[in-house]
Amino acid sequence: MAPYLAETHGDLDAAFRLYQWNLSVCAAFYGPLHWLEVALRNAMHEALRDHFGTDFWWQKVQLDEQWPGKIANLEAKLKNRFGAVGRTMTADDVVAELNLGFWVSLVSRGRSYDRKLWVPALHRAFPNFSAGRSRKLHGELDPVRKFRNRIMHYEPIFNRQLADDHSRIYQLLGHMSTTLKSETRQFDRVPRVLAQRPDLGGAR
Repeated sequence: MAPYLAETHGDLDAAFRLYQWNLSVCAAFYGPLHWLEVALRNAMHEALRDHFGTDFWWQKVQLDEQWPGKIANLEAKLKNRFGAVGRTMTADDVVAELNLGFWVSLVSRGRSYDRKLWVPALHRAFPNFSAGRSRKLHGELDPVRKFRNRIMHYEPIFNRQLADDHSRIYQLLGHMSTTLKSETRQFDRVPRVLAQRPDLGGAR
């Protein structure tokens, strides 16, 4: 409770109300973040699958050194899990388990990722991205990744410029699809919850 008590100058009741609102706004952000992450990994996977001609395209890419071992361990766990119930592991199973950090890393400097991945394939996943270079896209994605991780690890976000975080998510959605951006807004509770931030009165 320390960050909430600091924000409310030690007023426990106000700190609790702020804590509850922080929980509510984190829950509201889950929706647009969900659409962004799922769309991102699917679009990038499809672009790389088409370019390399295989669903298991990561076996043909020289990835940053941390990822081959992690993916191999993940594949081994999935094979054991699905083997126990008589099912074969698919590439989609692996894609669903790879975290957001992995997908964001593919538009970083990496092992010449701009030349090996972005130019021949990944730019197709972002047809409305006009800046050109993957490094610029990485600069937009990585702050959202960090924001997403704060939410998923139950950290305070009340002291952020949440309207700006919200806008960044939609900017990224728009890079992939204007339809996706529009459809996501229909289920988005963030603006309503932002407007419900508690009035802390004299505690602030």
